[in-house]
Amino acid sequence: MSIRLYVGNLSRDLQRPDFESVFATYSDDLVSVKLISDKKTGKCRGFGFVTVKTEEKADEIVAQLNGQVLTELPMKIEKALPRTKTEPETEAQEASGSSKRSRNNNRKSAVAATVASASTTAQPDPRWANQLEQLKAMLAAQTTAS
Repeated sequence: MSIRLYVGNLSRDLQRPDFESVFATYSDDLVSVKLISDKKTGKCRGFGFVTVKTEEKADEIVAQLNGQVLTELPMKIEKALPRTKTEPETEAQEASGSSKRSRNNNRKSAVAATVASASTTAQPDPRWANQLEQLKAMLAAQTTAS
């Protein structure tokens, strides 16, 4: 099973050959090396991905190369998070060709939902409610003491 590694904190001026040369010593264990670049400018977007054949090699690469300086910046290397899948409704809209109009409508409804939720009474997060009550009590004690 292959493991994807995220490589971040890369210079915008980094070129693909320079990026690939960092992983040259692991070439037998690599599946792919991809530097993500901006479509318009062709410059590096500041990150890339390396796919490694085994979990052990992925751990070894992270241990050895994380924090190593490349073009004056320390690289950040970690196991990549799995890709998130888009909603089936969105995929269907994009396939039908009406995605631009639908996305604009979705943005408007998202803004309306945000405004509506902001106008309702906000409840504290239950994980922090107890600490919030303690802070309120401490603040009230300070205000009455002065």
